[in-house]
Amino acid sequence: MTQQVQEQPVRPVHIHRRSDTALVGSNHELAWTLEQIQALLELPFHELMWQAQQVHHAHWPAGEVELATLLSVKTGGCPENCGYCPQSAAFETEVQAEKLMAPAEVHQAALAAREAGATRFCMGAAWRAPKDRDIEKMAELIRTVKGLGMQACATLGMLDAHQAQALKAAGLDYYNHNLDTAPDYYQEVVSTRAYQDRLHTLSAVRQAGISVCCGGIVGMGETPVHRAGLIAQLANLQPSYPESVPINSLVRVPGTPLADSDPIDPFDFVRVIAVCRITMPKARIRLSAGRKQLGDAVQALCFLAGANSIFYGDKLLVTGNPDADADAALLTKLGLVPCKTTTPA
Repeated sequence: MTQQVQEQPVRPVHIHRRSDTALVGSNHELAWTLEQIQALLELPFHELMWQAQQVHHAHWPAGEVELATLLSVKTGGCPENCGYCPQSAAFETEVQAEKLMAPAEVHQAALAAREAGATRFCMGAAWRAPKDRDIEKMAELIRTVKGLGMQACATLGMLDAHQAQALKAAGLDYYNHNLDTAPDYYQEVVSTRAYQDRLHTLSAVRQAGISVCCGGIVGMGETPVHRAGLIAQLANLQPSYPESVPINSLVRVPGTPLADSDPIDPFDFVRVIAVCRITMPKARIRLSAGRKQLGDAVQALCFLAGANSIFYGDKLLVTGNPDADADAALLTKLGLVPCKTTTPA
């Protein structure tokens, strides 16, 4: 039976402060207030784009885009009930549970990604929280990717401090753990964990010396103020905002509770990208799930707004993605080039 976390009443959006005194605390001065971020989201579109471009060009080489590839190394059977996820065991979807992939399979996939131009290889496993024996197996996969000269990223669920340290020792560069949405909308999306659980893992990752990849999903029925709340949470993470910020447009998968959600207005999606760029100037802002449904024109606006990373390949975990040839053609058409470094100026 799926474990349930007690539902919380929906409240006005606020910044969720961690219980750790070394992180966001009552005496911490917010880099960006919720009101400031709301004001940015409400700017006239041309003004917002102009501000985002100024920030982007001040911190990043013009025209460079990072290519990252995401592989599901352990698919399905997850005990969480995230309303957007077809890998949850709680929902009837077409995703079948699969065991952890062997190192040779991951090596082959990572090699193909490198040959296609990707510099970062991300591995996702559908666990609520991996066991220590799972961490040992993942360490071998991380070493496999690092042996190809690629950056290694993983998203495995909730971690304890010693597990994060073990992943760091194996060579992991980035750990992805998305906040998904604003704190006050979180229980509308998932009830098997609490927001503080996410923050606890991010704390463990930071303390282990692993770079943070953390973003969210829009188009899940949230309001504009919830989008502002998500950005405020990300921009005010301590000791710094994430090095990578993946922004997903909900992929509405049949069988999931959010399958019938109204799609986000494309211009509102671009606005989220632009405000992420303004509030987190040195972060990689990544176009993640949902790119296929955005189309080339909206993606071009996102690059203008400051996006400088994409997930590259025909599948993101278990959902579709533009194929590599289509992405290469779009980048060429826009005069963008794949980058070989992930360090901002």
